[in-house]
Amino acid sequence: MVPVGVLPLLLSLSMVTQTTRTIERAFFQDDAKILFSLLTVRNHVNVSLPEPISFSDQLSGEQAYFLFRRISSEFATFEFYADPALPLLLKGNSFIFKARWSFRNKKNNNQYVFQIFFYLIKENAPGDEQSPGSWKIMEIKAENL
Repeated sequence: MVPVGVLPLLLSLSMVTQTTRTIERAFFQDDAKILFSLLTVRNHVNVSLPEPISFSDQLSGEQAYFLFRRISSEFATFEFYADPALPLLLKGNSFIFKARWSFRNKKNNNQYVFQIFFYLIKENAPGDEQSPGSWKIMEIKAENL
């Protein structure tokens, strides 16, 4: 028998794992549509990426989709995995997912490595306040390694 309170935690961790796998798949497949499905629909997404992408702004989900579609047209991911030291930090209805992202410029084959952070919150679909909600990306920040 599972102790009271443990089942919601296990369910939440399962949803976190599913979400982080979806983020990994979006980057491995260079697919902005997959990433778009995880972006918040209630707020703007803060995106801050260093050189060679060099971008920092608050975007709607649609704008973030077009940004990542442009990024995937110029760069190809060859490595994306959770940082084993701190793959995620879960606190209530939010968590931070930290990963290592290695990619190359398709034109000149220059390679880059970012440490990338995703800040996610549990968010209900508009008009559906009764559902348990799903994890949505509020912020994407990276730094060069």
